[in-house]
Amino acid sequence: MTDTPHRRGADRTEAIMRATLELGQEIGYAKLSMEAVAARAGASKQTIYRRWPSKAALLFDSLLSVNEPALDYPDTGDVVADLRTQIHSAVDLLTGPPVGPLFRALISEAQHDPQIAAALNERFIAPQADKTIARLRKARDQGQLSPAFDLALAMAILSGPLYFQLLITQEPLTHEYVDRILAALFAGIGPSPA
Repeated sequence: MTDTPHRRGADRTEAIMRATLELGQEIGYAKLSMEAVAARAGASKQTIYRRWPSKAALLFDSLLSVNEPALDYPDTGDVVADLRTQIHSAVDLLTGPPVGPLFRALISEAQHDPQIAAALNERFIAPQADKTIARLRKARDQGQLSPAFDLALAMAILSGPLYFQLLITQEPLTHEYVDRILAALFAGIGPSPA
């Protein structure tokens, strides 16, 4: 197989993102530097800065490269089971290494960097919200949910407690907590009895 410039570039990008995640996990976001990433990845700082204007942008792309397909929804025909499966996967991803502590650091950085905040919303939050709403819409169309329920509000009700616990109270975010949220939500939005 021929080593093309495109393949070398992809390999370099992968090495840089892997180094970012490794270093972020080892030393934390605050101590992470472009210089350290360049040294670990065997790349020049100029190569990194050409692609990523800041360590937050580099960290964001690196985090997005981890397990994105794991956050897709299954479709078993049971909306509660499907939500449970997907949200459990999200909880596992967002609370464990390497993503958990780095994701919280990125959220913190987004509070001060409008570009990171916009990218986070555009490339992570909004796509996940769209997937959730699409799964809820399909369930509503199949009669599993009340036809009048506001799907965007359901999304906010599902995600709000998770982010509150993850970012504000910093209490453990567990599968049991997710199950309690789902039970409370679906007690109120199931189809009306005939």
